[in-house]
Order: sequence, then structure tokens, then C-alpha cells
Amino acid sequence: MLNLRSTFDLQKDVIQILERDYPAKGTEYSASSKVEGQVQIVHIERDGHILYEWKGTSETTSIGGYDPFTKQNKLLFTFDKEVCVISCSVNKERTLLAVSILQDKKRSAINKPLGAVSKCLTLLIEIHPINNTKVLKAVDSRVRVQFLYPHSDNTAVLESHLLLISEDSYIEQFHISLSTEEGYRVVIKNSDRLAKDRVAEDFTWAQWDTQAQRLFILVVTKQSCLKCIQFYPEHNFETLLEMPLVLPTNPTTTVRLVNFGYDHYQEEKKADEGLNMHILTSKRGSMCVCYSHPVRTTEEVSYTVAFVHRGYSKTFTVALEGAGAPLLNQMFCINLDFYVAVCLPGHYLHFINTRHPDLACHSLFLSGEDANIYSLNPNSTVLSLSEAMVLDVQAGKVFKASISQSSLLELLYKSRQDCHILAALHCAVIYLSSDADVELEIMRWMCDNVTRLGHFDHVQEFLLASLYGKIRLQSLCLDKVLPYTTMVHWEGEIPSVTCTTELLSQPVLREKARNLKGYWEELHWNMETMKYLDAVPNPRYKNNLISGEWTKLLAEMNAEEKKMSTQLRHVLENTKKVLSVVDTWCLDKRVVPLFQEEDNQQRVLIGLMVDKLREHLFRHVGHLGKKKIDTLVVNYVATLLELVRQILETMWIKYSLSFQVLCFKQQGSSAEWAVFHVMSKILEAAKGLCLPLPPGFHSLHTVLGVRCLPIHTFLLYIDHGVLHLTETFVTRLLKDLDNSEANEQLKFSIMNRLPESLGQKIYQLWDHPISSACIARNYVKNLLAKLQKKQSSYSTERERSFLQPEFLPLSYLAKTLSDVENQALNPFEEQENVDAHFVEEIALKQTFILMGFEEK
Repeated sequence: MLNLRSTFDLQKDVIQILERDYPAKGTEYSASSKVEGQVQIVHIERDGHILYEWKGTSETTSIGGYDPFTKQNKLLFTFDKEVCVISCSVNKERTLLAVSILQDKKRSAINKPLGAVSKCLTLLIEIHPINNTKVLKAVDSRVRVQFLYPHSDNTAVLESHLLLISEDSYIEQFHISLSTEEGYRVVIKNSDRLAKDRVAEDFTWAQWDTQAQRLFILVVTKQSCLKCIQFYPEHNFETLLEMPLVLPTNPTTTVRLVNFGYDHYQEEKKADEGLNMHILTSKRGSMCVCYSHPVRTTEEVSYTVAFVHRGYSKTFTVALEGAGAPLLNQMFCINLDFYVAVCLPGHYLHFINTRHPDLACHSLFLSGEDANIYSLNPNSTVLSLSEAMVLDVQAGKVFKASISQSSLLELLYKSRQDCHILAALHCAVIYLSSDADVELEIMRWMCDNVTRLGHFDHVQEFLLASLYGKIRLQSLCLDKVLPYTTMVHWEGEIPSVTCTTELLSQPVLREKARNLKGYWEELHWNMETMKYLDAVPNPRYKNNLISGEWTKLLAEMNAEEKKMSTQLRHVLENTKKVLSVVDTWCLDKRVVPLFQEEDNQQRVLIGLMVDKLREHLFRHVGHLGKKKIDTLVVNYVATLLELVRQILETMWIKYSLSFQVLCFKQQGSSAEWAVFHVMSKILEAAKGLCLPLPPGFHSLHTVLGVRCLPIHTFLLYIDHGVLHLTETFVTRLLKDLDNSEANEQLKFSIMNRLPESLGQKIYQLWDHPISSACIARNYVKNLLAKLQKKQSSYSTERERSFLQPEFLPLSYLAKTLSDVENQALNPFEEQENVDAHFVEEIALKQTFILMGFEEK
């Protein structure tokens, strides 16, 4: 499931090249038959520059660098004696090299030119060209070195800044001024008096964030306190965050350093000691603190992920299945932006959703064979670097980590566990949302599995997760106010995993951090949002609350009064904006006949959703501004309609359907039945969430229903609201089908089920006595109602009582129809053009039928 793409291979990118370029003995790189074990990676800089040490045949030690952009190797410095390089770093301009080496005190000859006798020697070397060497530290404790890499477009920088991190629990920053001699020689100015600052002290754990130039340290007094020190391009630094942290063990025994390179000569016992903790941050303003718990039994392990941006932590306890006793120092974490991967090789692989960690079913836990990472050496030490990079130390390989698309889709198809399916679905939709092929494959899977029963509705989860995944990229603020799942709580279980949740102490964010752009701005916004969410329950938008207002607007639209209210006009204007956006998106892709009719029911719901969603965003994220919110809302609803179209398009293409399915004269095929079933599930999902569907959806759905279902079942679907009769469908039905006995029965059954407002439009299209009778009845009813209303405005009390008999004689009916016949035939009046003589004749025929007389 964890895909590792190799970006650097020590054997191919360094050893083979050096053996080719330096084949002769006596050179710095002199080749030998055992050269593979003599080259090892020491450090990786912010720009990807890889530093390695090389043991020569003549007891020399060289430090080389590999440039990932030019794919070139460069010799940086060579010691004339064999030394153990425990740390090294090169400045951004490649003019200075800092190196910490271990010395063997028993060998007095080693480094004799430097006159050092201490266990660890830290050197600052001029390498452009190789020139002077300055001793920065000569101590018995180990020291790591790290140059700062500020964001700067200035290529002529003559100042560098170096961090010295000592296992004696202090960190210093050296400020190194440089000068240029003879046009190309870069030398250190005032090398005897280098300015330095004390950055931190009395810490037990430290981690360097290479990309963001941040230093995390853990200081333990009465309570463990996590601090973050930010280094700025202008070479200042400041503590921006402090947070109390409750840890499961006392971390004061051994200082542990993370992301300061790898010490190949550290003692094995010390490698297992100290706090195994990692801090992972993303540009989206998340901060996760991951650490393991002491092993109390070989049958289970525990680890905690503290979501600082969410204000709580989750502790996971995993039941192990064989594979030997766990070594928690081997646990590593990888930052995958939206996810954090926690891995203990040979035991488990856990993809934790960092944006929505509330429910365990949105995180993917794998064990056994599914958790294997075949690209890594099972006995190797794995280091997690920034930007989702992974270093396999013993193999000498660097990988770029990502979630495997193929494995994720395979899990969707093969898994029978709801927790795996739901987690994989959300991961595929959100993490891989930019890949159109993956989205298409997810739609195919969903269409093939709509009948599967479980704890959740596949279509609803797909629609909400897809909408969230597409729109959240337009503004991070929408992360907390838009729905991403239908799951309120999770009743299922995650096999082999138990989880507990605890609140975190509120971190202290300095004032300057709140005013900084980028990561600190997003983290501050996330933390403030969590406070807001605690005060405002249920801030996520719920579309199903608008059903009552939708019903009222539909009733208004179907009323006989022609004048629309201001709200209805506003709602329909919203709909026009949404449909105009959809038209530009799918203008040349219309395989399925959607968006080709009015469908007032859906038009009203589309516009109403825009209105209510806009109100919701103004209430919670009004700082985005009216123009931005209007664009976001219209795009959100348009994306929903487009997703439904794409699902149908997927099915349409899969089964090679054509526009012939709109014909009523043939019975439907098994392919049409499959599409009809998917459309029924889409309708059910949309109805449950009160989401609009593309205009034309109901017409197409009902046409497929006529072709695929027996008549009695089809009518039953209409009565239960599964199928909706539209003007387009009924009009096509009346025109396409002749008046055979079976067709006449179908038409009559449908006409009887039409809403009154729709029936008045449709009756005249069917040239049949039943339709004529309906026309006559409706005409007389409306005509008399209008006449009575008109006369009642000026008639006397006696006249009004005369016009309101319980039974109206046929002679009076005929007289009334004759009196208003001219008015009825006036094309400028707002009523049907029906001949009064025709209505009288129909009335007489109906009388004969009701009385049982045969017409002569």
C-alpha cells in the first residue's frame, strides 16, 4: 500500500560512477573489490544534495556530494587519514563544509596535523577552493552540524549560519562571514572570532525540520514541554510555540536527535534508547506529534498521535500477530500531507487521516501481508525525512513515499470489511482526487457495488467526499464547514486495534507566529477554528434541512398565479448561474441526455441549495468576502451535478448504451436494468441528503423504468416516489406509443397519477375520449369559478345565492357556456381555447355513459 519510488541509489548513482571515473589506484576514490561497503550516506540537505563518506584504499576518508538536479558527483574534501564521519553539512553556496569526526584516542597519529586529542572534533572547512580548516569544537560528547538554508534569491550571499547540536544538551548557532579573494576564492573573515548564539539548552530530544527551517526541542523540568524555534531568512530565530506534553516514559536518560543525518558509528545500545518521537507538519496547517510507548508485552504495542491542530490525541494499541518481538526504535512515521503513515516493519502499517481523525473508519489500518513494504530491507534502519522522503540507511537508497493507487483500488474491490472499504474510499477520493483515471475507476467500483449492504451508503459517501476533496483545495477555510461524510459515529470495529482519545493542553502560540504567513497562519487559523467549533455545535452544512422550504417553493411555482415571489425569482437566478457553469464544463462530453429540459423540481432545489449554502458560509467564514463565497457556492453545486453526470456517463460507456434507450417501443436489456438500478441508488442517496440532481435525471430514470419494469411494478415505483413523472417523459410517452389496449391502459394509469398542474398541460396532447373528458371537466370547473368570482364582485345578495345551487341543470350549463363562448375563443385571454359546443357534447356523452345508455 505504501509506494516507494527510488530517487537515489548509492550503488548506481555514486559507486558505479566513481569506479568508472576513478579506476586507477592512488586517487582519492581509488576503486577496490569491496568498495560497496566503504561508501555510506551521512546527510541529506534541504535542496536534496546528498553527502556521503568514502573510505579509500590508502586509509583516507573522503566526503563527496551528489547533486540530484545535475546527477553529478563532486569531491568536497579528503582527510589524509581514516576517520569516522558522524555528521557533516555543506552550505547553500557550496563554499563551506562542516564536519564532525570521531577520533580513536589509541591512535595518536590520527589527525596529527590538527593536534586534536578529544573524542569528537568539529571542523569548519573552506572548500571553494579547498583552503583553510578551523576547529569549532573539540569535546568528548558527539556533535551534529547543520547549515541553515534560508529562502533567498541572492546568489552572492557572503554569510552562512551553522547549527552545532551537542549531545550535552545545548545548541549553538555560528554566524560565518565570508569574503571573496582573487575573484573566486571564498574564505572566512575573522575566523578567530566567529559570532555565535545559544539557541537552546537542557533538552532531551530535538528534531530539525529541513524544509521549513524549524527546530523542535523537548525540555523536561517538572513537566515535558515541546517548543518550536523558527529560523528566519534574515538569520534571526524565535520560539513561536510551546506546548505541555504528557509522555508515557521519562525521556531524560538519553538525548535523541532526529533529522540531523545518520551516525553510522553510534553504539548499538544508544540507538535503542531515548524517546522515539517524530513531529510531522504540512502546509495545510497541521501538526502531529507521533511517539511510541514502552513495550510491556510482546503481544501488543501502543503509539500515540497528538493532533495539535485539532486539540486532542489518539492512542492506538495494536495486537501483534507473531513476527517476533517488536523493536520500537524501528517504528517510523511518514508525512503524506493529508495522511500520516505509522509503520512498524513486519507488524503494521497505519494510514491516519490527519484532517479528520475523529472516526477510526476514516483511517486505514493494515497488518500481516498487507502491511509489507517490499522496497525496504527488512533488517535496515529507516529514516523519515521531510517532503515524504524515506532513507534506507543500510541499502543506501532514498525513496519518495506515496499511497499506491493500484493497491488502494485493489483493496476497494477485494475487501469485505466496512472499515477498510470506507477508509480506502475516502483515501482514494481525497488523496488521489487529482487523477482523473483513479476517479473513473472509483466510479466503476461504486456502480458495481451499489447493492452491497453495510454501515454506510456508498453513493452518499462518494458524493460528499468527492465534493469535499475538490472544493477544499480552493480554500482551506472550507475544511471545517463543509460535510465530508454521512457518518456521525462508527459502530464497527477495526480488527486488532483499540483506540482511546484524550484532550491536549492548549499550546501557546506567540504573537509573531499569528502574524506570519504560510504555515503559522494556517496553524493559528486551525487552532482558532477548533475554539470556535467548541462554542458552535454542528458547524458543518446540512442540506437536508431545506426540504420544508423546497416544498413551499414548489407549491408556489405550481400555483395558477403567474406572479412569482421575490424569493422564488432569486432561487431561479441562482440555478441559472449553476447551469451556466455546468454548460461550460461538459459542453462537449454529453453522452447521457441530461441538462436538456427544464425540470422545475430540480431547478428550484438547485437554486435553494445555493442560497442556503451561501448563508451558511457567510455565517462561519464570512471573512472570505461575498465574491469569493458566491464563486465557491456555485462551483460546489455545479460540481455535484457534474459528479452525477460522470457516474451515469461511466455506466453509459461501460454498457455501450445509445439514445435508443429513450424509445418506449422496446423492452429494456440487462445493461439498461443495471443502469436503472444505479440511478435508483443515486436517487435514494440524493433524497436522503436532499441534494439536487441534474435536470433530465428523472425523465431518463423513468424511461428506463418503463423499459425494464413490468407495468404494475412501474406504477408501484411511481406511487412510492421512486420514479417521478415529468412533463418531458409523459409528452414523449403519449407521442411515441399508439392507443393499443395495453398502451391505453398505461397512459390512463399515468394520467391518473399526474399532479393537477402538470395534468392540465398534458391532457390536450392525448387524442382520446378520456383525455377529452378531463379537458372538459377542468375547463368547466375553471370557467365557472372565474365567472362566479367576477359576478360576485358586483351582484346583489339575491343574485349570489342564485348562482350557488348545489346541482346545476344542464340547460343552465349550456346557457352559461354559450354566453362566454366568444370570450373562451379569444386568443388574448388567459384560458384554454376550447369550443363550448365540444364541451357540451362531451358532457352529454359522459352522462349517457354514467346512466348506462348506449350512444345512438
